[in-house]
Amino acid sequence: MNDNIDDGDVVTEDHSLFNGRNKLLVANRGEIPIRIFRSAHELSMETVAIYSHEDRLSMHKLKADEAYVIGEEAQYTPVGAYMAITEIIDVAKEHDVDFIHPGYGFLSENSEFARQIIKSGIKWIGPSPENIDLANNKLSLRKLALKANIPIIPGSSDSINSIEEARSLTQTIGFPVIIKAVFGSGSRAMEIVREVEDIADAFQRARSEAIAAFGNGTCFIEKYIEKSKHIEVQILADNYGNVVHLYERDCTVQRKHQNIVEVAPSKILSPHIRNSLLADSVRLAKAAGFQNAGTVEFLIDQNNRYYFIEMNPYIQVGHTITEEIVGIDIIAAQIQITAGASLTQLGLIQDKIAIRGFSIQARITTEDPSNKFQPDSGRLEVYRSSGGNGVRLDGGNAFAGAIISPYYDSMLVKCTCSGSTYEIVRRKMLRALKEFRIRGVKSNIPFLLTLLNNRIFIKGSYWTSFIDDTPSLYQMTSSQNRAQKILQYLSELVVNGPAIKGQVGLPKLLKSPKIPKLYDDKGLEIDVINKAPPMGWRQILLTHGPEEFARQIRNYKGTLIMDTTWRDAHQSLLATRVRTYDLVAIAQTTAHALSGAFALECWGGATFDISMRFLYENPWDRLRKLRKLVPNIPFQMLLRGANGVSYSSLPDNAINHFVNCAKTNGIDIFRVFDSLNDIQQLKVGVDAVKKAGGVVEATICYSGDMLQPGKKYNLDYYLEITEQVVRMGTHILGIKDMAGTMKPAAAKLLIGSLRAKYPHLPLHVHSHDSAGTAVTSMTACALSGADVVDVASNSMSGLTSQGSINALLASLDGEIDTNINVDHVSQLDSYWAEMRLLYSCFEVDLKGPDPEVYHHEIPGGQLANMFFQSQQLGLGDQWEETKRAYKEANYLLGDIIKVTPTSKVVGDLAQFMVSNKLTSDDIRRLASSLSLPGSVMDFFEGLMGKPYGGFPEPFRTDSLRNKRRKLNQRPGLELPPYDLHKIKETLQAKYGNISDEDVASYNMHPQIFEEFQNTKEKYGDLSVIPTKNFLAPPTIGEEIEVTIEKGKNLIARLQAVGTINKETGIREVYFELNGELRKVAVIDKSAAVKKVVNKKADSSNNYHIGAPMTGVIIEIKVQKGNIVRSGQTIAILSAMKMEMAISSPIDGKVKKIYVKDHDNVYSSDLLVELEPISEDQL
Repeated sequence: MNDNIDDGDVVTEDHSLFNGRNKLLVANRGEIPIRIFRSAHELSMETVAIYSHEDRLSMHKLKADEAYVIGEEAQYTPVGAYMAITEIIDVAKEHDVDFIHPGYGFLSENSEFARQIIKSGIKWIGPSPENIDLANNKLSLRKLALKANIPIIPGSSDSINSIEEARSLTQTIGFPVIIKAVFGSGSRAMEIVREVEDIADAFQRARSEAIAAFGNGTCFIEKYIEKSKHIEVQILADNYGNVVHLYERDCTVQRKHQNIVEVAPSKILSPHIRNSLLADSVRLAKAAGFQNAGTVEFLIDQNNRYYFIEMNPYIQVGHTITEEIVGIDIIAAQIQITAGASLTQLGLIQDKIAIRGFSIQARITTEDPSNKFQPDSGRLEVYRSSGGNGVRLDGGNAFAGAIISPYYDSMLVKCTCSGSTYEIVRRKMLRALKEFRIRGVKSNIPFLLTLLNNRIFIKGSYWTSFIDDTPSLYQMTSSQNRAQKILQYLSELVVNGPAIKGQVGLPKLLKSPKIPKLYDDKGLEIDVINKAPPMGWRQILLTHGPEEFARQIRNYKGTLIMDTTWRDAHQSLLATRVRTYDLVAIAQTTAHALSGAFALECWGGATFDISMRFLYENPWDRLRKLRKLVPNIPFQMLLRGANGVSYSSLPDNAINHFVNCAKTNGIDIFRVFDSLNDIQQLKVGVDAVKKAGGVVEATICYSGDMLQPGKKYNLDYYLEITEQVVRMGTHILGIKDMAGTMKPAAAKLLIGSLRAKYPHLPLHVHSHDSAGTAVTSMTACALSGADVVDVASNSMSGLTSQGSINALLASLDGEIDTNINVDHVSQLDSYWAEMRLLYSCFEVDLKGPDPEVYHHEIPGGQLANMFFQSQQLGLGDQWEETKRAYKEANYLLGDIIKVTPTSKVVGDLAQFMVSNKLTSDDIRRLASSLSLPGSVMDFFEGLMGKPYGGFPEPFRTDSLRNKRRKLNQRPGLELPPYDLHKIKETLQAKYGNISDEDVASYNMHPQIFEEFQNTKEKYGDLSVIPTKNFLAPPTIGEEIEVTIEKGKNLIARLQAVGTINKETGIREVYFELNGELRKVAVIDKSAAVKKVVNKKADSSNNYHIGAPMTGVIIEIKVQKGNIVRSGQTIAILSAMKMEMAISSPIDGKVKKIYVKDHDNVYSSDLLVELEPISEDQL
């Protein structure tokens, strides 16, 4: 009770309020009689239940002091017994009942029942018969509301008696409309109509249902409010004209007009709307002379306008959440008001009634959501309920062994949760629902869990048709625990096969690689698990800081190595697909084997987004796990200057925030580069690293063969850029040869020149083995004065990766010390030899070195990805043409530095040229009319910085004409700072617990982060699954062991795969999980595959706009009938990571659109057809 309410002022110990009349009968069944009995017992009343023959074992019968059957067996139908007015009153009179409460449903809205009770001398607990008559006549209520100045929905002022009248009215108010029964309340006899031809059928259905439900088929019509909110205000009124409200309930989440989940108070109401609704509700109740408890109901449209719709004269199912937020027992108040108490006597004074927190009610029913909510019946074999702080349960026949009858409403128990905030209550409800165990009959708990986890529900932005409009709510699992999610992933793998992008076939190795043993100089095995690894360069960094660390690196008498196996090597060879699971497995061994290494390159660059996109892993979790296991070797990451790890410029504060998070979570050395060697862009990343306290390795990107006469990127260029970097300030200078075009002679010349000019500056060189010369070039670098060179484990080296570590060590043996134990390196490589087989399904089919790299200059990491993309785009058999086109595209763009993301610009343009059979001359000539890839347009706009030597003209101007601007300053200067706090709040509202690292991920890749969150919600943490089970479906009887956290293991064994349900396309997969049988439903994607042949654009018809290449339509920007101008964007196409705007080549009018958002299209598929227009139409 509210602290201001003292029932002792009303009901004394001698029950004077009741004058000795204190026996109460509830004319209902299930949970509501039990709820009413509890309040009555607290008021020291005696209680009486009635029941049908079919309900003779029902729980409500046992909760009453007395219980009496209505009728003889088979005298009434199961429902008819609770509608038998005469017999119910006779039972009440026979057993000296003083009060009758109708509950909800059954006779609660029957004014004749109320009149006969009153006539018999028994007190009716509820609104007066006159109140019920008024509430049951919606037209009378509309007129009363109008008179009281309360807005109503546009519609008929009188009943509609014919289909012709209905058609006539819809011409006035427009579609959609809703046909409603005039009499009765609640959600029955309602039909939504959207087309004139549907009026007749809908009118007849509404009339028929109204006759069946209320005995009167009179109907009227209202405008149907699309995507509305449904709000009901709880009213209490005494017998003396006093009315108070108990605030509102949000009843918006409905299915077929039946509430599924209710919330109090509404999450989205503004104070102004709330106050207006509450005041109007009280005013209407007073105008109606309303007594006792009821609700006044409203719809709120998308423009935040509210409309009165009806008044309900009975206690509602959702009253429990109102009780929780205001602390008032509504049932007790009903009883006492009926006994003669005033609101003042009850302490129910409006100014003293206040909201405390939020409450949510979920109705747990014995329905099968996967089968159109078909009610289930039978024996409740297992029933384990929830409980704990803030959880209230109002149940009926909810006990093990109960018989769930097919004759009545399917509600099993109402679960009401309360707390201080909406999110707290939502989570409490999730916890409570998960604690339930219901076996023997189906329940809607999986649906409720899915509903409560839906982002729209989390935000509170749902609408009345939300459930019908959101098919994803029906994609349910029987539990939301980690085990079930992992089984879901494994089941989908069983039914639909591997779904990891880029995977071709199954791994050649179907077991976990063996962890190699390391041996010391005496031949004794090293205990890498329990023995701390040797001190490494990281201890020097942590002890002395970045400056002294860099000085000691420079003073080291030899050349150190950085191992790229954990990042660039697998990016170049295996499409960046190596998982955290396998890196963690070898981490402690690596900490011992490579303890003398300068660093491990393990993070950043493409590994960041790909870990989320394709491996479904959190990159920050990877970093934290590896850092914990390798405390001695510095970690290096790749940072794209002003882009962070994104592919375009971001606000400076986003870069600072990201770098700070990376440093905090374990990154030591930041290889910072800009894809165009633009110093202003580079400086953003460098400054961020300095602020975070990391080691700055400002890096110059090496492009092409500097020994080639006339090459613009020559020695003078690199010396000039280095001077700018040195003036800017860096701890280490990096040289990044992405394509592997640094020949040994060039390495000797460049590194020798830099060492002579900057004797105290540490130099770190990175290259690729694309041409087969990486080891020779890195040897030349070491001999010329480089302090650090990059290599990879033998089995992960060569081709587009880095040079072999053992080959380099052999090349330097006897001349230069590398601080590396050769035997340990060899022992470590046995693991990676097996790993190469485990990830063989991502291998690019490259047979050996490609000396043509000196001509096409495709970076090593990009070459593998481009090959894969070309296959996906249908250009696999034109790979040689694509490589030649890459060279042409590079020169079209001005011979630019080619590192991500500018390498992507060149690659996108090359694939565009091959896909559309265009030469470089064609591109120049048609530039103003072509829909060039989005990355090319971004480059020309200046969003990636300024290329050395400027942009190619007039190609740039022609390409941008009427489409893009020309940016003349660093892109980040035009971007407003991100509101990091607001972003975090927004993400928390969507996903719950959000860290600063999550915010950083979102800032870098918002769409990828959200997709990852969705995947994580569906499958949980997939990084814990062994890779062989992540990539290959289990076989029948195969045992899979998954450690989900320390001390918690799952042992799953595939038992069987069911036959396909031809109607739903679902297969049921059966696992034994820790000894218990689990069943998982999976949609078999092969069951619904259809071959769709799209119409092709006629290349000779200027009014046909076709797809320039194979991809997915992201968005159609026009509608049928639109006038479009030449150059106007009509659609956005995504092909792999490439996104482009497709523009109209001419002026015209949209005649027909052949595709829709998210459609897959092939090159030349017809997207939009135009028709000619006259000049006056423009």
